[in-house]
Amino acid sequence: MYRFLLTPRWLGGLALAVAAAVAMVFLGVWQWHRYEERTAINNRIDAADSVQARPLTAVLARPTVAGRAGPGGGSDISWTKVTVSGRYDPAHETQVRGRTVEGDVGFEIVTPLVLTDGTAVLVDRGWIPPAGDALGAPEVPAAPAGPVTVVGQVHLSESRATAVTRRDGRLDTRRIAVPRLAREMPYPVYGSYVLLTAQTPGADPAFVPIPIDHEDAWQNAGYTVQWWLFAAMALFAFGWQARREAHGSPGADGSASPGMGAPAVRAHYPERRPGAITRARAARKARPLDRVEESDQKATTRSARPPE
Repeated sequence: MYRFLLTPRWLGGLALAVAAAVAMVFLGVWQWHRYEERTAINNRIDAADSVQARPLTAVLARPTVAGRAGPGGGSDISWTKVTVSGRYDPAHETQVRGRTVEGDVGFEIVTPLVLTDGTAVLVDRGWIPPAGDALGAPEVPAAPAGPVTVVGQVHLSESRATAVTRRDGRLDTRRIAVPRLAREMPYPVYGSYVLLTAQTPGADPAFVPIPIDHEDAWQNAGYTVQWWLFAAMALFAFGWQARREAHGSPGADGSASPGMGAPAVRAHYPERRPGAITRARAARKARPLDRVEESDQKATTRSARPPE
């Protein structure tokens, strides 16, 4: 009954269905890994207030070349709580324009913190409003002049780097792309920056803390289930079509019509017998004729009569 599955057309269809199902399974696995990564990030965000801060040098690889950023690390270190000590370098401070906090547009101030070994890490000290309109130069509180200990969370470098210019005595840019900003620094710079949450001595109250949004991990979980359902549906559709081909699809009257793999059903026609033909002719003769038929019949009879 299912021998038709060994034909080239059905073997090709099976290969296509299996290939599509395997691809969808792998897409689901990839989405599941994204779900695990985002869940781990959310856990680090939630645990930041309760866990002990780790030394920055234990989390990020040390940079070695002046004017270059070191390795930035991956998502496995994103939002890790760290602590680092050094001195701020306001001469290479950066104002990052067009940043929104609670619906207001302003600036984030990023200041290099130079460690005792001569390397530096960029510290986002917080958000401040513009002076006047949204593009007005902000009034930035001065960074502490002495030694500073910073506690914060690791933020990966932002993508799509924009141009860096000088404005109001500071570097000015739109995105915190660490490799691009590192070119403006005279020392090696760590590959990720730190979002400040606490500082000793204390941070100026004019700074608004940058809110940290959670990752949408459940979206990836939903995509995982979706791709795996699609894989099951691809195989089910092939099996359903093969069964339909083997048993025949139902016709309009509910009976089974032949499929490609099922034997054809021979149509039945009534037999023609000589007696049936004779009875049909007799019935036509017995039927009353209208005037037109009667006139035609008489004309035919006269034309068939031999001449006298």
